[in-house]
Amino acid sequence: MNEEIKPKNGAKIAIEEIEKEAEKIDLDELRRKYDSEANTRDLRGWYALMVTAIAIALSAFHIYTSGFGLLLAIKQRAIHLAFVLFLVYMLYPPKKKGVIETKVPWYDFLLGGLAAFAALYHVIFFNDIIMRAGLPTTMDLTVGFIGILLLLEATRRVSNPILPGIAIFFLFYCYAGRYFPAMFAHRGFNVMRIINHMYMGTEGVFGIPLGVSATFVFMFILFGAFLEQTGMGRFIIDLSMALAGWSTGGPAKVAVVSSGLMGSISGSSVANVCTTGMFTIPLMKSVGYRPHFAGAVEAVASTGGQIMPPVMGAAAFIMAEFLGVPYLKVALAAVVPALLYYFAVIVQVHLEASRLGLKGLPREQLPKILPLLKAKGHLLIPLIGIIYFLLAGYTPLKAAFNGIVITVVVSFLNKETMMTLPKLKEAMESGAKGALGVACACGTVGIIVGTATLTGLGLRIASAIIALSGGILIVSLMLTMVACILLGAGLPTTANFIVTSTMAAPALLQLGVAPMAAYMFVLYFGIAADLSPPVALAAYAGSGIAGSDPMKTGATAVKLAIAGFLVPYIYVFNPMLVLVGFEPIPFLLSIATALLGVFLLGMGSIGYYKAEMALWQRVVAIGGAIALLIPGITTDIVGLAILVVMFLIQRQKAKAAAA
Repeated sequence: MNEEIKPKNGAKIAIEEIEKEAEKIDLDELRRKYDSEANTRDLRGWYALMVTAIAIALSAFHIYTSGFGLLLAIKQRAIHLAFVLFLVYMLYPPKKKGVIETKVPWYDFLLGGLAAFAALYHVIFFNDIIMRAGLPTTMDLTVGFIGILLLLEATRRVSNPILPGIAIFFLFYCYAGRYFPAMFAHRGFNVMRIINHMYMGTEGVFGIPLGVSATFVFMFILFGAFLEQTGMGRFIIDLSMALAGWSTGGPAKVAVVSSGLMGSISGSSVANVCTTGMFTIPLMKSVGYRPHFAGAVEAVASTGGQIMPPVMGAAAFIMAEFLGVPYLKVALAAVVPALLYYFAVIVQVHLEASRLGLKGLPREQLPKILPLLKAKGHLLIPLIGIIYFLLAGYTPLKAAFNGIVITVVVSFLNKETMMTLPKLKEAMESGAKGALGVACACGTVGIIVGTATLTGLGLRIASAIIALSGGILIVSLMLTMVACILLGAGLPTTANFIVTSTMAAPALLQLGVAPMAAYMFVLYFGIAADLSPPVALAAYAGSGIAGSDPMKTGATAVKLAIAGFLVPYIYVFNPMLVLVGFEPIPFLLSIATALLGVFLLGMGSIGYYKAEMALWQRVVAIGGAIALLIPGITTDIVGLAILVVMFLIQRQKAKAAAA
């Protein structure tokens, strides 16, 4: 895939040729390179059968409890973590490089068994632990120490050493707080108090993050796995082709639409790039898009899926818990920011196609929308059902359960999509495996959250941010943005959100930012880390498929996602965009000016509308875009005036070029 595919007969190229090119890509190798959660053993024989059985049991446990009633919080979380830790030690070797193992060594059976027992300790001795609450025995503390240690090692294996390293630092801070600078100092706690706080209650490892993983997150990951087995991924690509493949730069728009929809279900940027990008990136290259641009478009669209309602990434469920609001309120608040994000990407791919003279694909080569909907349109019913159940007031857990049931039922409407027993087994197994990374991250960041509740660190960091910024909101926002992106270089999105929302969001709240806007700000920039060099994993995965330079692809992805970097600032200053203080007329006006601002921003970013733009015109256009995005009558008038001037200049240049 290092050679660019040349268009044949203009824009005409058979879809079959694209699929053949896609088949040449080693998807497993690509995922192992950029997605740490894909670096698993390739188990054979009874080892594979054992892991399959345990993964299916984990999925069955969650389906049962979500449909017929959850256990007590600590028991639900403990059983969830026990399954997860055992599977991690079975699947993930201590070292990620070298020969792929086909067996599980004896020491990993020992570690996995110990980790599972340490988690199940809360279930086995539940009554005893409750009776002696606050007075842990030597056995309690020993199990707690082993449990924390094995959780950190499991997290290292499934992701990387950075998150466990941060957790260890916070544990050290709990112990040695008196030796830290005055702004962060506290009296310090002994080892027994730390282990008791972090492991024997619901303030640390078994806190809210793991609780969300053990309920909402797992079920939505499982829902996505069921949809995948029905052929939903290919249906979304075909539907996107039918809707947008014929238009100017159609293949890139197909990538944006299909990756956005799939990303909303999968919740993983890299996995989504590897899934839909296998088809969309070669397709974009086939009509003339440059490889780095094609890889960047796919990365940006896939990453944005985590902020795309109705099924957002795992962090959105945790945000709902932190805010103490229904998940539906978070999903509705994310609608306008997601709309602006994807509108900006669509505008830029359209203008890039117009600049290069790229046409869409011939309609005769594209799927026909009515036959497609007739054959596979029933696959949309589960997604519609999820939206209905959320709007009707069902909990996200019940909505996901109902969505899985509906998926199985409607799959039988077509022989091709039917959930056979092998597909059912694969869905339950892949769903369980797909949740391992999130679960370990949630358990580990529970230690960081526990540190904040034990020592009051969150308020201390908030005070430090306010002091460092001089109490100026825009400076505090910039510091928070930098922290989110830097943490995102080594942390999964969910862990990044929990850490920054615990440490940085309180500073924004103290400066008067609406809670929904503050947490959404942190979420956006945590996700943006997947696009931002030097560690832009989604962009690098896209470059691997496109055969392009990774850094160039990452830089282009940042440019395409520029709205994603600006819009969070706008809804902090105009929280109506996230439905805070909602009023219909001002809300509609805010959306209108924001859309115009995003269009002008795309024009300045690409440097083209109807003709090439001079550098000064691009700078002025970006300035006008920012004016339109900033709330206020004066700034809106300035932005509109610049938009009109740019339009007239571009129209005149286009006429002159045509003449």
